[in-house]
Amino acid sequence: MPQAQPLYEARVPIHPRSVKGRFRNLKSGILVLAYGVFFGLPWLRWEREFGPNQAVLFDIPGRQFHIFDLVVYPQDIFWLAGILMLAALLLFFVTGVAGRVFCGYFCFQTLWTDVFMFLERRIQGERPARLRLAKQPWNGEKLVKYGLTHLSWLLVAFATGLGFVLYWGDAPTLVAQFFSGQAVSAAYITAGILTATTYTAAGLAREQVCTYICPYARFQSVMFDRDTLIVSYDAARGEASAGRAKVKAGLKTREERQAAGVGDCIDCGYCVQVCPTGIDIRDGLQYQCIHCALCIDACDTIMDKQGWPRGLIAYTSEREQEGGKTHLVKGKSLGYGVAIMVVIGALLYSILERPPVDANVNQVRQPLYVQMADGSVQNGYELRLNNVSHEVLDFEIGIDGLAGAEIDLGRVDEIRLDPGERITVLIRVRADVEPGSASPQSFDFVISDRDGRIEPLRVDSRFSHR
Repeated sequence: MPQAQPLYEARVPIHPRSVKGRFRNLKSGILVLAYGVFFGLPWLRWEREFGPNQAVLFDIPGRQFHIFDLVVYPQDIFWLAGILMLAALLLFFVTGVAGRVFCGYFCFQTLWTDVFMFLERRIQGERPARLRLAKQPWNGEKLVKYGLTHLSWLLVAFATGLGFVLYWGDAPTLVAQFFSGQAVSAAYITAGILTATTYTAAGLAREQVCTYICPYARFQSVMFDRDTLIVSYDAARGEASAGRAKVKAGLKTREERQAAGVGDCIDCGYCVQVCPTGIDIRDGLQYQCIHCALCIDACDTIMDKQGWPRGLIAYTSEREQEGGKTHLVKGKSLGYGVAIMVVIGALLYSILERPPVDANVNQVRQPLYVQMADGSVQNGYELRLNNVSHEVLDFEIGIDGLAGAEIDLGRVDEIRLDPGERITVLIRVRADVEPGSASPQSFDFVISDRDGRIEPLRVDSRFSHR
């Protein structure tokens, strides 16, 4: 009876080899910058006259997000929509021009996997040592090295989880509370979840996240065209007419190889060994390729040793491979660029032109109006004020457009709000109504500062009397 075939192929562990070069240096620089921003921002102090002195703080209880001098309130949620739209457009623009550089240099999965691989190399050794360690039976050396590797991963994962938690409270205070057992349960739950997911994704799953979990790899080709820069192997130069061959007697110099019809690729396998997803770039463009360009560094290193020109593996386009010239400025890129500038402009305008006071009025519907003993009519309103400026404001409420109307704030003597403070005030408006006049009548609440520090703000409303 034939044996049943397994539904899933077992994962083959990948042990990437280290490499030096300009793209590796670029990746390392971006990694250091990204880690510095992620772990450093919560500790950066930012003096404010009102509010916390942490540069970036997401204050959920206070319903305020502090980002340097910008304070984001719940009513500014549309800014998030704009930022998400901007991120999507930037991704499409960059991918159309330079391929999957986001995956190779900026993606969290890539950045954290890079650090985990670095720790693995420091503890277990270079690729040959790691391969030998993986094949040998379990003994004291293997237990110690594997144990230290996973412990270092867990420490980085825990630091990642704790670092994220610090954005949601005062960092020094929260750290002290966290390790003394006095922090809120949400802090421990969040740190625990992020520790587990970071350890799993960057330490255990690694390239499987890019290959099987991330959807970007599956639809990236939709954004590619013949002018998109991709990491490519020059098959015409590397293979020539007789294919690739190792360096040996009669095939040591480039002239000897060209005379024999052999390409410049010496089949050393270095480009495969440094690939974090384990692919062979010489097989052509593959969805597993994250465009980290480490294979370019590897191949350039070999070409330099041989004294041959670089560029056997390079960032190039399909058009350039066919002998043409890459067109980076094209209709699609211009369209994305214009859309990006429009979104950036709209966001900046909305942020810079945000009024210092967020105000809205809701008419009380139960009852809609009250007929007073003197014949006048009274309507009730809920006025919500939020001081989004950086100054203390002493508000004065007036009415425009409703002749002879009087307002009653009840027991509220003054409305004085610190920056970020909000209040809801019940206002009663009384007015004499002419017989046969239209209902409702339009009028404006006029909200101003007694000291004249802000321009009066007008909020339209309706007065009902029948």
